[in-house]
Amino acid sequence: MNSIRRTLLLWLLAGLAMIALAASGATYLAARREVGDLLDLQLKQLAYSTQIDDLLRGRRPGFDSRSAPHAAGITELVTQIWDRDGVLVYWSQPGMGLPVPATEGYSTVSRQGRDWRVYTLVQGTHALQVAQAADERESIATQTALRTLVPFLAFMPIFGVVIWLGVGRGLRPLDTMSRALAKRRPDAMAPLDERGLPQELQPLGASLNDLLARLSEALAAQRRFTADAAHELRTPLAALKLQLDLARRNQIPPDATAALDDLEAGVARASHVVEQLMTLARVEPEALAQGRTLCDLVAIAKDAIVTRATLAADKTIDLGLARATPATVEGDPASLAILLSNLIDNALRYTPRGGRIDVTVDSEAGGATLSVTDTGPGIPAEERERVFDRFFRGADNDGPGSGLGLSIVRRIADAHHASITLDTPAEGSGLVVRVKFPVLNAAS
Repeated sequence: MNSIRRTLLLWLLAGLAMIALAASGATYLAARREVGDLLDLQLKQLAYSTQIDDLLRGRRPGFDSRSAPHAAGITELVTQIWDRDGVLVYWSQPGMGLPVPATEGYSTVSRQGRDWRVYTLVQGTHALQVAQAADERESIATQTALRTLVPFLAFMPIFGVVIWLGVGRGLRPLDTMSRALAKRRPDAMAPLDERGLPQELQPLGASLNDLLARLSEALAAQRRFTADAAHELRTPLAALKLQLDLARRNQIPPDATAALDDLEAGVARASHVVEQLMTLARVEPEALAQGRTLCDLVAIAKDAIVTRATLAADKTIDLGLARATPATVEGDPASLAILLSNLIDNALRYTPRGGRIDVTVDSEAGGATLSVTDTGPGIPAEERERVFDRFFRGADNDGPGSGLGLSIVRRIADAHHASITLDTPAEGSGLVVRVKFPVLNAAS
């Protein structure tokens, strides 16, 4: 997966590595050059501190490379003395045979397959040569230069961690914006707060707010159309129902009675759809947010049960409040009443005669739960998510209904930050609808 943080980290580390490599190369070359100069100075000082007469009388110099251990920084030094006639009168290593010096000072000569750095000092009638193997000088210079690079290599992981944290801190506003959008309800169209946004994110915030404004206008236009269409349909449906009542009062043939019954059922269903559409248009998150107050779920459940007690009695359905644990939620009382009414209406519509519908209110640490359990045919598991879509009706559902009831329930639940689950009763057939509300804010 593409990552801005990873891309920035790689590029920054790559740039840092290139700079470090260039700096390390320059440091390496400078360190080698400086170590070479120091070793040259060592040869010169050794030459000046050596007494030629002492060597000619057989005394050893203060520094004898042959007796020194070959530890780090200790190299093999060769000393030779020539007289004015070009005769070698002293040598520290027999058989070494450095060539006769041509000039005083520094020179590089090759002997026995090795290069030697030589410093020649002329004192009186003698010339003193102090030599050091070039490969050993290179080894010392290389080791010293490499030791100067160790800090760069050691701090590279630390630089990587610092860059990772810095990039993460720089991208924190983007993460904050992403989390704020993820927490929003699908129908929440309020603009994002652009205060405090970094300069790089301000165009994104402005574009998102412009998009949200356009979506809000489109949804508002859709709700207005739904409400206007439903309102316009109420008048002709009412007139049609009145005409049906007038037709029944007149003498009609017996074979026309069944047709009038079918027509009346169709008008009733159309009227129910219109009422549901108007309810759906009224259930707007903005309106619900303005009307929020503390709501007693037990009182709402009792009112809904009393209102539908007659319908339940006509179908000999046992409708009652099975459990009533005191529970209070924050929301819009009218919308919550519509939510429970739609759930009970659905249960009454599909529960057979002699069935049972239980409404329960529970309160626990995780919040309040409102449940409606019926003994109807239930809803297949593969259709339980789709039943919340508008106008969806199951394949085996040929009964009355508009297909909007559960869509309204979902919309109201989302506006109250509640979750809905559909399940099967522990015993027998039927459906259990649970609406779980979040914990009431103590500040409310």
